[in-house]
Amino acid sequence: MDLWYTEKQTDSFGITAKVKETYVREQTDFQDLSMIETEEWGTMLTLDGMVMTTVRDEFVYHEMVAHPALVTHPNPEFVLVVGGGDGGVIREIMKHPKVKKAVLVDIDGKVIEYSKKYLPTIAGELDNPRVEVIVNDGYMHIHDHKNTYDVIMVDSTEPVGPAVELFSKGFYQGIHEALKEDGIFVAQTDNPWFKADLIQTVNRDVKEIFPIVRVYSANIPTYPSGLWTFTMGSKKYDPLQVEESAIPEFPTKYYTPRLHKAAFVLPKFVEDLIK
Repeated sequence: MDLWYTEKQTDSFGITAKVKETYVREQTDFQDLSMIETEEWGTMLTLDGMVMTTVRDEFVYHEMVAHPALVTHPNPEFVLVVGGGDGGVIREIMKHPKVKKAVLVDIDGKVIEYSKKYLPTIAGELDNPRVEVIVNDGYMHIHDHKNTYDVIMVDSTEPVGPAVELFSKGFYQGIHEALKEDGIFVAQTDNPWFKADLIQTVNRDVKEIFPIVRVYSANIPTYPSGLWTFTMGSKKYDPLQVEESAIPEFPTKYYTPRLHKAAFVLPKFVEDLIK
């Protein structure tokens, strides 16, 4: 008998993957966590019934959270990642030699623990000496660290459970205060097919706080609809003003200097959402 994992992305639509083995199924203090081996996507981490990452396509999301902001900021020495306990965004940040320290704050230590064990190609830089890993509430960390970071990245789940407050205007205001005077932040902001209202709300809230706001997208096949958006808020630097020739070379599988500006070119129906 075949075993399949299904994520119900709406009440009437979902995706499914054939499962070879279940490594972990645990109710942590914060969420339902599973680590499974799938035939199509390799090892897959799910939280509360939602796909968080898979070995096969993880590079898209993690590269696109990290690199657009890091090449836009001229000197990103101190970087914060809120969430992201799988370590993928940290791995990408470590490709930038200007980063002196990257702090990861995830509320659920079990995500970090199991990612190190079952997702070593993703979590492999969490023990890098330039990285500090903190198991705590990212919302409170932001509140307690004013004028501290050059770049802040919000690598959260969808707005359910402990991640709900990470999509609030108050959180974005806190990020603004935790950034230095020329700081940049970026957050994943879900997909325009099923979460159009969320994208509109986040865009409106961030525009009330940051003078420069840009939305960009990427194709991530195991995320709802496959079309994923990210929202960047910047106090000073515009990612559209970055010169392609100025982007340093580092190993990637999705992001490239040519793709940098192209990612900010949105389909019209997405453009219309954020007008």
